[in-house]
Amino acid sequence: MKIKRVVPNVSTDRLDESRDFYTTLLGFEVAMDMDWIVTLASPDNPTAQISLVRGESASPTSPGVTLTVEVGDVDAVHAGALSRGYRIVYPLTDETYGGDLD
Repeated sequence: MKIKRVVPNVSTDRLDESRDFYTTLLGFEVAMDMDWIVTLASPDNPTAQISLVRGESASPTSPGVTLTVEVGDVDAVHAGALSRGYRIVYPLTDETYGGDLD
């Protein structure tokens, strides 16, 4: 299985201040801003990312930090998880954001 990237999604009630910290101090660039979620990427390594999620929007079942794992064949991974009896907490979904980093 090809893992393309892993992104920590951090819930914050101070999204604007958090974005400023990562962009001003650490040099991240805004890769996506949808108001409730902001993804920041390293200008030197665009797969080095962090997402800031406003408030409890990250996951109603797991507030705090969640992970986004982008894989090469999501259908195969999903089928494998189901065949092993893993509980799927967020169904396969086509989102309006994102894109291929290849």
